[in-house]
Formats: sequence, structure tokens, C-alpha cells
Amino acid sequence: MQQRETDSTAVGAADGHVATVDDLIARPFPEREVGPGKAKDGRWGGPGYHLAVLRESRDFWDDRSEEVVEAAELELEADLAALVKTMTSRWGHPKVVDLWPYLGFDDPDPEYAAPQPLLFLCNVAGRMHVWRLPDSDRWIGLTIGQADREYPLQLIAALGVASAW
Repeated sequence: MQQRETDSTAVGAADGHVATVDDLIARPFPEREVGPGKAKDGRWGGPGYHLAVLRESRDFWDDRSEEVVEAAELELEADLAALVKTMTSRWGHPKVVDLWPYLGFDDPDPEYAAPQPLLFLCNVAGRMHVWRLPDSDRWIGLTIGQADREYPLQLIAALGVASAW
């Protein structure tokens, strides 16, 4: 019963997240960087990209027990799965992209640094579901990330220009 409740909650949450994703797709990119500290709606971006936190778990400063972290992970993974299902019905199956190479360990030359939003994402997540938007030069990605062990887990939507790939 617990899993079914989580699944139906995730489907309901996905509906709300779809509106945010649609808004990101429709928005023009900012002309200059707008950091997460300046955005009141959990969205930020810059030339060629947008990022949005769709959902956030509690933080883990006071309790990093396996049970607490696992419960938060399961909730966000259910939301991600529901949203991936919705996006797949729109644009087909996503490409799952490994974000590790964008960290630049293989080529630390700053000239070859990953563009945003990949530079941010590779520092908080390991992989991302990506769709190229039809009739557009943009892509949309979904991932779960965490800046550090004590920080909240975040379901993140990213929008960027196709030239990043």
C-alpha cells in the first residue's frame, strides 16, 4: 500500500512539474547570469540555459541515517520516474547522459570546460535523462542532484541549447 500511495503522489506531483518544464521551454534565456540566490522561484540561468529545482527533500544536517536518506531518495526517484514517463510520452525515450565526463578530470584545460548548465549539473548529479526538443535548438534534462551530503536532494530540470552536446 505504501508504494502505491507514493506512486500516485508522484504522478500528481509530475503534473505540477510539467507546468514548470513547459514554462522553462517557453522562456527566453537570460542575457546575463542569474544565480540561484537571486531567483525566488527556485529557477536560475544565464545565456543559453535555465535550471529549476522542481522538488527538494529535507536537509540532512541533523540526521543522515540510512533510513532518512533512503526515504528522501525514494520519494524523489518516484517523482523523477513519473515525470520521465510524461516527457517520454511527449518526445520519445530520453537519452541517459553520464555527467561525469563534464567534470573535466580527463582534460582540466579551462578552455575545454563544460558549458552551463552542464558545469553545474556535473557537480551535483551523476546522470541525466535528456530529450532534444522537436523543431528547436534546445534540450531538456531531468536529474536528481545533491550539492553535499548534508544538503537536500533536489529534482532538477535543466534546459540548454543543443550545441552543448
